[in-house]
Amino acid sequence: MTEGTRLLVGRYEVGALIGRGGMSDVHVGNDTRLGRRVAIKLLKPALATDPRFRVLFREEAQKAARMAHPTIVRVFDAGEETVQEPNGLERQVPFIVMEYVDGRLLRDIIADGPLEPKEAVRIISGVLTALEYSHRALLVHRDIKPGNIMVTQNGQVKVMDFGIARAVSDSSATVADTSAVLGTAQYFSPEQARGETVDARTDLYSTGVVLFELLTGRPPFRGDRAAAVAYQHISEPAVAPSSLNPRVSPALDAVVLHALAKDKFERFQTAAEFRDDLETAAAGAVPPRKSVANDFNATLFGANPAATAGSEAALRQLNARADERAVRTQSRPPVAWIWVGIASLAVILVAVVFWVIHLPPSTIGDGLSVRVPNIVGEQYDAGATKLTDLKLVPSRLTLPSDTVAKGDIISTDPAADSRVPRNQAVKVYVSDGKNPTTVPSVNNLSEDQAKAALKDRKLQYGKSTPEHSATLAAGTVIRSTPEANSGAHEGDVIDLVISDGLINIPDVTGRPIPEANTLLEPLGLTISTVADASCAGGKVTAQSLKGDNQPQHSSITLTYCSK
Repeated sequence: MTEGTRLLVGRYEVGALIGRGGMSDVHVGNDTRLGRRVAIKLLKPALATDPRFRVLFREEAQKAARMAHPTIVRVFDAGEETVQEPNGLERQVPFIVMEYVDGRLLRDIIADGPLEPKEAVRIISGVLTALEYSHRALLVHRDIKPGNIMVTQNGQVKVMDFGIARAVSDSSATVADTSAVLGTAQYFSPEQARGETVDARTDLYSTGVVLFELLTGRPPFRGDRAAAVAYQHISEPAVAPSSLNPRVSPALDAVVLHALAKDKFERFQTAAEFRDDLETAAAGAVPPRKSVANDFNATLFGANPAATAGSEAALRQLNARADERAVRTQSRPPVAWIWVGIASLAVILVAVVFWVIHLPPSTIGDGLSVRVPNIVGEQYDAGATKLTDLKLVPSRLTLPSDTVAKGDIISTDPAADSRVPRNQAVKVYVSDGKNPTTVPSVNNLSEDQAKAALKDRKLQYGKSTPEHSATLAAGTVIRSTPEANSGAHEGDVIDLVISDGLINIPDVTGRPIPEANTLLEPLGLTISTVADASCAGGKVTAQSLKGDNQPQHSSITLTYCSK
């Protein structure tokens, strides 16, 4: 290990940065124990502030580590590393050690323009193969997007980050901040945008979005804000890819639009079904549209009667002789029994409705459950009081937020208006303000370099104030306000003090020549002296340069009495 190389948990050498995302940085690494090349993903420190995230992160990483398939990037190890900040504070940095893949992100491939339909189908077939494997293992990805898909040098498709998205979303993500945690909202499913429970069909919708982007060069929905894009996922129909790329066939149009159905019961139900239709469309045929209801009935009750009509067994039954068919032995017409059953159900239904209508409203569910009040936007103490008044138990959790003031409530779990039993714990997520950070050291940097360093820390440059300096060239940063390594929050304004390349030369006449030299030497001047034999006392009688706004490294002559 070379000097200065960072080592995680005494085993993994952290090398050069090879990728950067919304929630992590990826480095090439070396497993010193097994002697193999790995990729090391260092998650953003803000994610580690939530204890719930740490627990979910470990659990989901363990699930992802059990995934072994050629189309899935393997997870070898995961944990947390304690890092000491320059200000002495310690923070936890979650990390994942993954299989190193020599290839390109699909995001970078799309940046070159739309792909040929056959190549787009081949890549998405690989993604669906990975999802079919993961869904059978009851693991939903939740964050399928081009930034989580790689294509190796030999064309192999690799999907990564299984399980990590769930650890983030289940611990801290909301509709308001999902775009910051889970990438862009362009790949949301409608149920994710609405904050509903997700399942395998969510991954299939996101895969449909990626397929659309591969075929057209852009996602189906775009907007200036994540909320605007999420609204389109919920309400706006996607256009046919062929309207943007004439090379896309009508059969592929049908597959893409089927995958992008708003109702998850109307889109593809399994990855295998999606892949079969996609490959059928790529071969030039239009995939048959299956009925979800028929599939559901067939699953519950056996073969679909419509599907068996005309089958060999059905034909044999129709062609059988009368004496070979089952003989009906019931003497009473079955219709009578059916009407008796219907009448009985009607009587029971009327009785239940009568009982409910005449039940005093105040007694329905009285004492069994309460409705969670809407306390979003209130201060924690006020919101917690409302919960305790309803015999609910508030549990405070803090989250960083760029939009909600510190101390205000971001959300609750369960959400407002949900009915819950009395004495149930309600998680109250309270804003901790903007993400904490530290002011970088910008001393001795140029003004432009200092501005770039502030931007990297997500700090805002304020103003520059000129100040004299004897040593720093004009335009060089002397210090920042607040000073380097001071605690700050993302978005805070940082001012700079910049050298103007000038100095103030004091008046040293009347001072002994040694004292005058001591005062002037720190200013970086070139000092020469002239002895005046006409006077005595060793004091300075004249100086060639003095006053404010003098250039750095100036030459000055001191005349002093030499007798």
